[in-house]
Amino acid sequence: MPIHDWTKVFAGTWHAFHLSWIAFIQQELNKLLPTDFYAQAEQKTGPYEPDILALQLNDFEDRPDLNGEDVLGGTVLLQPKPKTRYTYASDEDEYDDSQREIAIRHVSDDRLVAVLELVSPGNKSSRWKHRQFIEKAREYLAQGIHLLIVDLFPPTPRDPDGLHPLIWEGTKPTYTSTLDEPLLLMAYLAGSPRQAFIEPTAVGRELIDMPLFYTAQRYINVPLDDTYLAAYKGVPRKYKQILEADSAV
Repeated sequence: MPIHDWTKVFAGTWHAFHLSWIAFIQQELNKLLPTDFYAQAEQKTGPYEPDILALQLNDFEDRPDLNGEDVLGGTVLLQPKPKTRYTYASDEDEYDDSQREIAIRHVSDDRLVAVLELVSPGNKSSRWKHRQFIEKAREYLAQGIHLLIVDLFPPTPRDPDGLHPLIWEGTKPTYTSTLDEPLLLMAYLAGSPRQAFIEPTAVGRELIDMPLFYTAQRYINVPLDDTYLAAYKGVPRKYKQILEADSAV
């Protein structure tokens, strides 16, 4: 389904859609993740103790046990490199307004390994909230927590090239068509070195599946388009008319 222009409707309409979309994504992730991991919508993922968490996350890296079996369990396949148009890798080794996010945790003791965020207007509504979102994303990556961020709202004066250069701490993006493709899908592989897989997009484009890493070598493709469509079916007719005006949706 083509992406809608959510700036046409008030924030409460996006918020209702956001909650529904989160629910459908959670449902699909729990079908796709191996049995040793689970996805759950949460109000807040934290606080946590950084040094302990970073050490514990190493337990989930890919390695065979003494019998040559995969210690992660479940049906897990090593996949090719994510197919986004832009990829960034770090050069150095590196050891809200009621918004919900999806946390990926390990079943053994509920340790956080990854987070999926759907950006809301409130994340960009003020300098403080904008900065809080950026710092939160940086903190997750610094502590070895993988990220998938979906931003379907246009850049602001605070992030003229989108959120990625700020999360990546000042790196100038190699993509330049921000006027034609102002929206960003951002997948981050935490660890050493970090990697980012970036897909610019725009209103009227279909969402592509994006990788969500849960170890340093493994990820699942999140069906963003299918879950978006499922959530959109529940949008009130009044707001569908506004969102679909002057479009081919």
